[in-house]
Amino acid sequence: MADTTSQHQPPHPPKARKQPQRSVHHGIERVDDYAWLRADNWQQVLQDPATLPGDIRAYLEAENAWHDAFMADTQELQQALVAEMRARMPERDAGVPMPHGPYAYQFRYAEGAQHPQYVRMARQHAFPPASDAADVPKTGDVPGPGSSTNDPESLEVLLDLDREAQGKEYFDWGTVIHSPDHRLLAWTADDRGSEYHHLHIRDLATGKDIETIADTAGDVVWAADSQHLFYTRHDEHHRPRFVYRHRLGDDPANDVLVYEEPDPGFFVHLGKTSSDAFIIIQAGDHETSEVRLIDANDPLQEPRLVAARRSGVEYHVDEAHGTLYIRTNADDAEDFKIVIAPVATPSPEHWRDIVGHLPGTLILGHWLFGNHMVRLQRENALPCIVITDLATGREHEITFTEEAYALSVLPGLEFDTAMLRFTFSSPATPQQTFDYDMNTRQRILRKQQQVPSGHDPADYEVRRILAPAHDGERIPITLLWHRNTPLRGDAPLWLYGYGAYGHAVPASFSTARLSLVDRGFIFAIAHVRGGREKGQRWYLMGKREHKVNTFRDFIAAAEHLIEEGYVQPGNIIAHGGSAGGMLMGAVANMAPHLFRGIIAEVPFVDVLTTMLDASLPLTPPEWPEWGNPIESKADYLNIASYSPYDNVKAQAYPAIYALAGLTDPRVTYWEPAKWVARLRELKTDDNPLLLKTHMHAGHAGLPGRFAHLADIARIYAFALKISGRLASEAADA
Repeated sequence: MADTTSQHQPPHPPKARKQPQRSVHHGIERVDDYAWLRADNWQQVLQDPATLPGDIRAYLEAENAWHDAFMADTQELQQALVAEMRARMPERDAGVPMPHGPYAYQFRYAEGAQHPQYVRMARQHAFPPASDAADVPKTGDVPGPGSSTNDPESLEVLLDLDREAQGKEYFDWGTVIHSPDHRLLAWTADDRGSEYHHLHIRDLATGKDIETIADTAGDVVWAADSQHLFYTRHDEHHRPRFVYRHRLGDDPANDVLVYEEPDPGFFVHLGKTSSDAFIIIQAGDHETSEVRLIDANDPLQEPRLVAARRSGVEYHVDEAHGTLYIRTNADDAEDFKIVIAPVATPSPEHWRDIVGHLPGTLILGHWLFGNHMVRLQRENALPCIVITDLATGREHEITFTEEAYALSVLPGLEFDTAMLRFTFSSPATPQQTFDYDMNTRQRILRKQQQVPSGHDPADYEVRRILAPAHDGERIPITLLWHRNTPLRGDAPLWLYGYGAYGHAVPASFSTARLSLVDRGFIFAIAHVRGGREKGQRWYLMGKREHKVNTFRDFIAAAEHLIEEGYVQPGNIIAHGGSAGGMLMGAVANMAPHLFRGIIAEVPFVDVLTTMLDASLPLTPPEWPEWGNPIESKADYLNIASYSPYDNVKAQAYPAIYALAGLTDPRVTYWEPAKWVARLRELKTDDNPLLLKTHMHAGHAGLPGRFAHLADIARIYAFALKISGRLASEAADA
């Protein structure tokens, strides 16, 4: 592997002290030299980053300084990358208005704003004539909804989130939801990055917040009377386990505890049925769920259980006309089915199948309208929308012909409508937002994502190929490259992967990604096991005792791309974040020779330590995904066999870039910090190893639609630098 050191790099990187900490589980002794990087007061640090112990802060800041020194010669490149990525984003932008009663509501960005405004207009002003699908333009906004041509005098600004962010070092908004009577607005924001949200209630007549509830978990739902609302709170371990009811005007200290989840491994979330008739309390982990309902017209009612939890059984509830429509994997429906039951008798003995289980066709979600049911499903890694007429049971599909693409259903705010809103994009095609009449089957384009600096999808090639896995499975790979990039094998290749929690990586459009592809990179997504790209089985074959399949699939994808001549060995930049960062750490240990660089954002790399610590926010809920090494020796040994931190060894590694957030409650900052410290101790090469810690941000990094471009620019600049492309960048400049 090529030596990628830089003359700009200082002579000595930071070196964390070794302070051995011994532990014994199942008779196995384990020594952790860098456990001291975990602050004993980590929960306090989430609330106030200034309380981080001085020795830990000194180490993280030394790593940040080392990072900055190595990246110093990329500053102009980073600025150029930010500028060109920003040039692909409209300075003013807006979503398509969402009709609700006499109004239409909309998120829109003022000129240069980081955060949106939530606005409304009279319904009749929201929907001038729009283009038919046959007239889809290649670039630019469609005049009308979602464009910047709407009359600004017809808009009422309900909440300006850019204004709310002023003076705050960190600001990330969460929920924004108006009351059913259109007089009030509930909105939440996190000002630390630790996912504690302040809940505000605004009087829309005055534009003033009249109440604030501190440190909620972020979920908010209004009752039908617009006088009561429900919200969630964390427990002392930062787990959302409590549902409270608040009445306007009451002291939040007197709010009523409506539901307390007894299992520390279950998180609680709030929602509402499509009909707005019921408030949903959903408790669950990664493989089991349980739902309770509250009549939205009777907010003082006790929650009613739909079906008692059964290990390994998931179910998700919606309602129309007194009937529950339930998506579930009960009765061995691995890829889910849909059943119905009366609201009055919702227990499983009353469930009746209406959409049967079809192995290999995963039902991802379902939504109800006055006369229709919509479901989103996936087969062979491609999504599809299916419409069912509730009166006749007849079905039809909304189809697309591209080789790889992404679909999302946007259910909107109204129940009694035949209009479905959805989005479509592909790696080469900017996002399009359609309204679809489920009766006439007319498709109306409401908005096409604008790329102000220009974009022609015909300039790019998109392919979906299949790579053979070690056990005969076929791994989908989505590819994107500029048509002027010669496929001789000498182009660098960016390979992204995730592979956990059943999350399928969508083959969607990204304006930022073009900064790589236009510079001659081939961009690839390896749809590895652990996701649900090929159904529930694809997920199950990449979790717990089968987790190593995720890593082997990613390696097999890289090897197949080499064998097919897309790229040469050692010229691949691998990228993943969070659980995908675990994937990065694992493949760095297992097959370092394949990669020129590894980019791991907020990487979950200290898996064994975290799964052994039941006090951490996500540990009990994560046991179904990874296994419980406290209770099971087999789980302990399995996790220990691949945990990236535990398997760092004396060998040559690719260049590595790790990104952390000090107030991250999901992947705590000390995981990447410990990983980098151990890599620095053991690796035998001179390739760069960088750790960048955001000292005032959490899991998602910098908030704001433009601010986060700086993070992307840094990792792109790192990739270009280690790929030997700085000189060509300077020449182009």
